[in-house]
Amino acid sequence: MAQNRFSHGQGPSQRQLRVGELIRRTLSDVLLRGDVHDPDLNRHSITVGEVRTSPDLKIATAFVLPLGGAGAEDALAALRRNAPELRHLVAKAMSLKYAPQLRFQLDETFDRLDDTRRMFADERVRRDVESDNPEDDDER
Repeated sequence: MAQNRFSHGQGPSQRQLRVGELIRRTLSDVLLRGDVHDPDLNRHSITVGEVRTSPDLKIATAFVLPLGGAGAEDALAALRRNAPELRHLVAKAMSLKYAPQLRFQLDETFDRLDDTRRMFADERVRRDVESDNPEDDDER
């Protein structure tokens, strides 16, 4: 039986990771320089946290967040509206066989970090973490 190349059980390939990082850097540069002629988009300072590509590298999903998180929905709408122009600018700066279709989603990584910090600040969790554990003494 033939193996499914697009299996969801495995993580991304090295090529997907490399291309995703290249797209992330290129997209960040394009947004930083303000190459897109849209005042709604250019008034936001947007952070591109990660870009994940599909196995065939034809779709790239960029996880973005405006600086400070204010106006996230407006920035996301402006990015989606300007996706074709952004695709063109990113493709011009890269040497891929196909220019990937760009999709944008809000990056919720920072929210999860805040939740994790709150969890570790909880008295019950801190007590468990700081408790004397005999296994820790053996490792030191």
